[in-house]
Amino acid sequence: MGEPKGVARKGVHTAVGPDLQTVTVTGITPGLQVQCEGVPVADWLCSCGHHERARGRAAVIALTTRVDVGTCPHTAPAEGRAAA
Repeated sequence: MGEPKGVARKGVHTAVGPDLQTVTVTGITPGLQVQCEGVPVADWLCSCGHHERARGRAAVIALTTRVDVGTCPHTAPAEGRAAA
């Protein structure tokens, strides 16, 4: 029986916490990669470092039609009043 009453209510402390350090990945070329075997999966790595993954036929089709490899939509100049 050994454990004092109420120990289970205190929970378990964990050593795993949020990792707040920035990770730099090298050796991966920006572009679009599509895998069609099994469940279709597409990975898009923008030249600015933005990454998106789509799973399923409809999501992969939507991603591949939206992405323009070689053009970064994340660092495009602002439009409208801010650009003027």
